[in-house]
Amino acid sequence: QMVQANAVIGFYPASSVGDDIELYRDEDMGRDAMHGVSDKQTLYFLRNQTIHEDRSNICLSDFVMPKEKNKVDYIGAFFATAGLRVEEWAQKFEKENDDYSAVMLKILSQRLAEALTEMLHEKVRKEWWGYAPGESFSPQELLKERYQGIRPAFGYPSLPDHTLKKPVYDLMRVNEHTQIQMTESYMMMPEASVSGLYIAHPDSKYFNVQKIREDQLSGSGK
Repeated sequence: QMVQANAVIGFYPASSVGDDIELYRDEDMGRDAMHGVSDKQTLYFLRNQTIHEDRSNICLSDFVMPKEKNKVDYIGAFFATAGLRVEEWAQKFEKENDDYSAVMLKILSQRLAEALTEMLHEKVRKEWWGYAPGESFSPQELLKERYQGIRPAFGYPSLPDHTLKKPVYDLMRVNEHTQIQMTESYMMMPEASVSGLYIAHPDSKYFNVQKIREDQLSGSGK
């Protein structure tokens, strides 16, 4: 097989704390009553930076229950790839001076990875999380994202910070469940891989964080 796919998804109790979201392993909200240990990962988000006169600037944390409400909310996360064995075959083609096949194989695996994430998201909405079991959309409506909820991917406009992959990668133990690896610069290997979050709030929507300041980039402006 030239192309193999693999994926892992998970659903975790979560709370918003200002602009950030805390993810917990279980519904005790990460608190070990006996030892006082907090088993959680904090994701630091940014609000849309555009100045609006008629509306507030949104952030992904707006779509998760605030921690002070003391109610359990959830978000999901996923890591998916359709690039297993692709590099092996691409190198084989390149050694045979067949660069065209190598490039086309890589492009195909990238498209399949995107298709895999679309299929997983549909199953999440209708079955695995099941908050929209009666959903029925045409392919055209799916492309227009008419369904409830979003799946912001790491590195995309609503979730541009690639460093946030690491705490989710660790929480999900991605390397144990898939062959997806992460480099020191937060690049996923195989290259035909996609990762992100699932947010089910009915008002959730995509947005663009836009340009941030230097102090926000360094973390001192949080």
